[in-house]
Amino acid sequence: MEYLGEFRKILGGDPQNETASLLRRTPLLHWMIFTGVTLFAAALLWHFGLIQQMVVSDRTHISSLIAVLYIGASLHCLWRTIIISREDDAARQAGQLVAADSRYLAFRENAPNAVHELPKGLITSHIRNLATKASLQGAGRLDQTLLLRGLAGQLRGSNHFGSFASDTLMKLGLLGTIVGFIMMLAPIAGLDAENRGALKSSMTLMSDGMAVAMYTTLAGLVGSILIKIQYYMLDDATSRLFNLAVGVTEVHVVSALERQSASSK
Repeated sequence: MEYLGEFRKILGGDPQNETASLLRRTPLLHWMIFTGVTLFAAALLWHFGLIQQMVVSDRTHISSLIAVLYIGASLHCLWRTIIISREDDAARQAGQLVAADSRYLAFRENAPNAVHELPKGLITSHIRNLATKASLQGAGRLDQTLLLRGLAGQLRGSNHFGSFASDTLMKLGLLGTIVGFIMMLAPIAGLDAENRGALKSSMTLMSDGMAVAMYTTLAGLVGSILIKIQYYMLDDATSRLFNLAVGVTEVHVVSALERQSASSK
């Protein structure tokens, strides 16, 4: 199985996979690189005056609202990325400790409960739950399906906020498009073809409406795409962490607990 093979490579210390393994376990680094490139692009747009032009031309301020929401969603993604990074480090440490010494899984009443010595985190809590379940059910096959479902939900946490934020930015962009077209078409109703001053004023209003429609659509599309990329990287890191947890528990924890249950009969 894929997660078992990846787990063996991680704990095996294969030098050929050292660089790839390092890149896989640095979701925070990936976020920082992506955000750095985004900030560099934003600095270039500011230098050439394009951002200022968008802010001035958008009288509805929908583009500014989109920018504020984008920053908020990015900070939420950073918070979740930091959590996943910490959980990833704790899971790898726990996996190495469990693989080196099965006494970390002791669950008998007369044996020291070394689970508490493992690094704190969701994976350690999952191992503790497995040890508790094994001690309560006694001998037999240890099924962790339901516990893994709960672990997956805990690892995902509020990652689904990314989809909500991306859709919101997209819809705000479409809202700006509609408002812009309304502003563009409104002067046509009272347009007097013989009044050149009114005609010129109407053309100015139509131009302003078109600018609102285009800038808000552009801001919504770009913001939505960038948010989706950030949360895609977050979901990928979360998925890798879950696969690591499955590998650790299936290879070392479940087998050791079943062996302890059988020997205690």
